Amino acid sequence: MELTAEDVAGRWQIARQIDDRRAGEAGTFAGTAEFTGGPVELRYLEEGELTMGGRAPLRAARSYVWRFTPAGVELYFDDGRFFHAIGADGRGEHPCGEDLYRVRYDFSGWPAWQAEWRVVGPRKDYVLRSRYTRP
Repeated sequence: MELTAEDVAGRWQIARQIDDRRAGEAGTFAGTAEFTGGPVELRYLEEGELTMGGRAPLRAARSYVWRFTPAGVELYFDDGRFFHAIGADGRGEHPCGEDLYRVRYDFSGWPAWQAEWRVVGPRKDYVLRSRYTRP
């Protein structure tokens, strides 16, 4: 699927499973993501409730910029630094110091879609599985 800004614009529900192997605990995130702007650049804002292990839930938020180019989709941090590109195979990666973030986007169940992050390195070892659906 060739993803466009028009495809993802608007509001999504997120259900995320977290497996933190280094800490030996699991968690969840439940919330929303909203893509605003366009037609070439969208701001992604994610907000919701994060629960890890047996601790009390916390409010959590993060944001990125998604740019839609002829070569595909590029993601940037809020401060303009490049994060990663979504390859034709739905994969991307981001080195962060000695840790490596690898993602696989799956749009085959469109309009629902998924992103799975595997993060490994000397400081991190976890998997995030996120499912996005329209409310």
